[in-house]
Amino acid sequence: MTKYLRTTSSRYPNLTALYSIGKSVQGRDLWVMVVSASPYEHMIGKPDVKYVANMHGNEAVGRELMLHLIQYLVNSYSTDPYIKWLLDNTRIHLLPSMNPDGFEVSREGQCDGGQGRYNARGFDLNRNFPDYFKQAGDRNNKRGQPETDAVKEWTSKIQFVLSGGLHGGALVASYPFDNTPNSRMCRSTPLCSVFQNYASTPSLTPDDDVFKHLALTYSTNHPVMSRGVACKAGTPAFNRGITNGAEWYPLTGGMQDFNYVWYGCMEVTLELSCCKFPPASELPKFWEENRVSLVKFLAEAHRGVHGFVMDENGNPVEKAALKVKGRDVGFQTTKYGEFWRILLPGVYKLEVYAEGYLPREVDLMVVEQHPTLLNVTLHPAKTLDTTGLGLASTDTILEGSAFPPHTFIYVPTAPLRSSVPPSPLFLADTVLFPSK
Repeated sequence: MTKYLRTTSSRYPNLTALYSIGKSVQGRDLWVMVVSASPYEHMIGKPDVKYVANMHGNEAVGRELMLHLIQYLVNSYSTDPYIKWLLDNTRIHLLPSMNPDGFEVSREGQCDGGQGRYNARGFDLNRNFPDYFKQAGDRNNKRGQPETDAVKEWTSKIQFVLSGGLHGGALVASYPFDNTPNSRMCRSTPLCSVFQNYASTPSLTPDDDVFKHLALTYSTNHPVMSRGVACKAGTPAFNRGITNGAEWYPLTGGMQDFNYVWYGCMEVTLELSCCKFPPASELPKFWEENRVSLVKFLAEAHRGVHGFVMDENGNPVEKAALKVKGRDVGFQTTKYGEFWRILLPGVYKLEVYAEGYLPREVDLMVVEQHPTLLNVTLHPAKTLDTTGLGLASTDTILEGSAFPPHTFIYVPTAPLRSSVPPSPLFLADTVLFPSK
């Protein structure tokens, strides 16, 4: 994989950039490939998005799909107007293998089981992130691993708008929350099989409508997932190919909840194959099934509202805290004053806070055809309590104990782009371990 990534990056220097966000327990690089018309520099006013694959080392389909996606994007840039629009207006970061050590000990053709699932220290990386509903004494969530720490630092440095976590062992798009106030986590014993038949109460985010839409964007563009078929007898069948994570089964320390609560990045867990590590001969089939979904999902970063927060002199206001009224999980501006929020068509109020400035509340309308551009000017104030949004400080985030806005209520159960994206021409065309 490393050789392929380096070769591709050198062959397409104007569209790709390769970097490592850290190393695994055994010293393997965690490579990320940027694919964009601006691979080395952030494009002001245009969103960064990401896919993270192979965090469970024995779930290999996502890893291979990322390599296929890289090649597909660079090959299609000059021939497909939709791909050109996407790369001209988006920076796509692809992490093919978050758990390369686990992948090394996994076995092709092994559809079930846990060999290679964990990192080299025996930790499940999708139980290792800070968790809003954190349970005291949870070993896996307490002791940060180098792979998890690398992703946390990466996510703190780049303001990702949208993300997908690629998994295997089921066929469904699963959206937050994964955890609940009273969840029990699977501890990877043979009793974990009960989770395949475990029904829980949905754990809904304040942005549940958006998350369902994102999950459906992936599933409805997938010819098999959209049918909601069960992988085998005794496993769940998901209506329209989507599920709330906790309703499927709850878990503690998941990556998608972390992305959303800590940084306002909307992430969906994408389960891409019933077999975790199918034979290599089946990979072309999985690519064709997922190709359209992978592209269309990333394009959803251009839905909703985006803009800039500035002071009276037109200077950007960095780390201004924002939230959509009634959706009490916040997000922040970049050092350029940029912000993005994926929203469905409707009328909203945006609340904006920044230290040293008067807070503002701005009305906005989101339409289907294109994102809404909204620039907000803040006026200085002598004193201001900026705790109203309750966002975690950087120190708190690094300590892994951040909380969303204190008004958060748990519910149980870029410049305006130059053109509307062209029509995608290419469209013519018994489990002992849990999946996520």
